[in-house]
Amino acid sequence: MTYCVGILLRDGFVLASDSRTNAGVDNFASFCKMTVFERSGDRVIVLLSSGSLAGTQAVVGLLKRRNDLSDGTPNLWTAHTMFDVMLVVSDAVRDVERRDAPFLEGGAVSFNASFIVAGQIKGESTRLFRTYSEGNFIEAGEDTPFLQTGEDKYGKPIIDRVVKPQTSLDEALKCALVSFDSTMRSNLSVGLPLDIALVRTDALSVS
Repeated sequence: MTYCVGILLRDGFVLASDSRTNAGVDNFASFCKMTVFERSGDRVIVLLSSGSLAGTQAVVGLLKRRNDLSDGTPNLWTAHTMFDVMLVVSDAVRDVERRDAPFLEGGAVSFNASFIVAGQIKGESTRLFRTYSEGNFIEAGEDTPFLQTGEDKYGKPIIDRVVKPQTSLDEALKCALVSFDSTMRSNLSVGLPLDIALVRTDALSVS
């Protein structure tokens, strides 16, 4: 299990994820679930992953491989908007699912890979999305300025009460940390260390 949260604000966005992966109380490990794609002055894209570690790592690996291709395959570096970024991510999710799902059928583990994706491409505003394992996605907005994935129920109430689009990045970061503290106290499958990314609007880089 995991917990990831993305908060979209007028001043930028805050992303945070834990690093706990476990298959039981006596068998757990830590893996970073945050991936940053950054090209200074052009774009910054941050992915947080939850679900099957094998599935999410396969999706991230496929995205990185496609970034290196020069055959015209759409990728994160050639996407014109964050919506196009999400099409690239959802295509990668579906491609991995088509490859792996038939071999997982009937087993104890099914394909499960979902992502929170936030970023900004030069000339566009900051945007925040959440994908599902089927490849479809939703976008955060003024009414819902944050998105979560994984073990979200313990950390949601504090963010619900505090975060608004006009909330400062520092206050949102504090709120995210309290949200994680609540989650980790209530669920052993979410644990330290935490990875945090803070991006200011138009900075086009993680600060």
